[in-house]
Amino acid sequence: MLIQLVLSSIAIGAIYALVAMGFTLLWQASRTVNFAQGDFITVSAVLMFILVCAGVPFAWALLTTVAISGVLLGYVVKTGIIQPLIRRSQTTLIVATIALSFLASNAVATFWTAQCKAFPPVFGMTPYRVGSVALSRQHVWTIVIAIALILAVNLFIQRTKPGKAMQAVAQNREAAKVLGINISRVTTMVFIMNAVLVAFAAILIAPVYMVRFDMGAQLGLKAFYSAAIGGFNQIRGALLGGFLVGIIETFTSAYLSTEYREMFVLIILIAVILIRKEGLLGTEER
Repeated sequence: MLIQLVLSSIAIGAIYALVAMGFTLLWQASRTVNFAQGDFITVSAVLMFILVCAGVPFAWALLTTVAISGVLLGYVVKTGIIQPLIRRSQTTLIVATIALSFLASNAVATFWTAQCKAFPPVFGMTPYRVGSVALSRQHVWTIVIAIALILAVNLFIQRTKPGKAMQAVAQNREAAKVLGINISRVTTMVFIMNAVLVAFAAILIAPVYMVRFDMGAQLGLKAFYSAAIGGFNQIRGALLGGFLVGIIETFTSAYLSTEYREMFVLIILIAVILIRKEGLLGTEER
């Protein structure tokens, strides 16, 4: 049972980490907090569900969902909403993303359905067996895919020219601009990358959560907790926070009660903010 709990906690923590990493990338590139992040999960999950139920092969449905999410939730949102408001106050941007959140969830409920839908199992139902331990296929492949995505993003940022441009913008926007880096193009790239990460998170979480119009609200909020606990301005902090939240929730539910799992996460969040406001691995910003 302990091994199964550890596997489950790492799997759900990996999904929180993916979405939290998106929060961090957006903050580093544009100083934007996207409170519609969770509802982007909903939109991607619904799109994937519609394609799979329409008979589209899974691989093509996955590629189509990721592509549409990157364009619609990345490029269109950035150029149509964020770009016109980015020079205004943070409050304006926050209100805009909250409004976008309500718009996305209500559009899904109105134009698709407000009922819960069971997503078809992606990796099959038969568990892997290691001795007497049964390991969920969904959990195992969620961890493998999430870790692969995290490593791919880190390699992209560390080893490629666009990734180094992202680092420069994150460290000093004005200096990056003087060096000839196109800030707007870098920011657009980050929004698209975030949308792709969220789409993969949606596809991984959909078989576990029922697909419904409000499925992303709690997921986005928990990813926000994760980023705040680990350090909002550091990718490694977002990853640490995501796995911590997943572990705390899983073990609290198993050994205490499901009613208390969010309470313990919030207690830790408040404690971190009081003791170290920049998060466990975050750096202080002026």
